[in-house]
Amino acid sequence: MKKRSNAPIFWALFGAGGMLAALTGPALVFMTARGLPWRSMLPADMLSYHNMQAFAQHGLGKLFLLAIVVLYMWHAAHRIYKSLHDVGIHPGPLPKAVCYGSALAASVLAAGALLAVGF
Repeated sequence: MKKRSNAPIFWALFGAGGMLAALTGPALVFMTARGLPWRSMLPADMLSYHNMQAFAQHGLGKLFLLAIVVLYMWHAAHRIYKSLHDVGIHPGPLPKAVCYGSALAASVLAAGALLAVGF
């Protein structure tokens, strides 16, 4: 019997994270680094504590924040794991466990933090 591979799962998370980073990354960088400090492009209280808390307490806001953090982390973990070969580290079970384990830990911590914010 042929052993099944778990590679498609990691490639799917990598692809989803890459697509999400390409679509939302520039907008997030603009809003936090350029738009808000200039005050002329975005409202001054757009990223205030109360607005961000309300966003994080809403169900869709939680889903968006969780998707951003989780998919970015899995994308980064897969990219680092596949890049280990380029720097001379031949990936085995330990580097794989470290890369994907850190993404899993960050995902669980993000979900726990979002649940701690409340609804």
